[in-house]
Amino acid sequence: MRKDDPCISVCEFNGRTGWCLGCGRTIPEIREWKKLTPYRRTVLLRELPRRVAQVDGAA
Repeated sequence: MRKDDPCISVCEFNGRTGWCLGCGRTIPEIREWKKLTPYRRTVLLRELPRRVAQVDGAA
């Protein structure tokens, strides 16, 4: 895992939300990660813990 990459190598996706169960990103967000501006990465990184918690709570 790189310092700024939230991936934890789980890579399973919730069928309802499309969010990765490990990092909380969608497939398009994962694909675009390297192209995102630092601001967009920061915004997304702040959102990811909420997504992961929401998916964990729904399971």
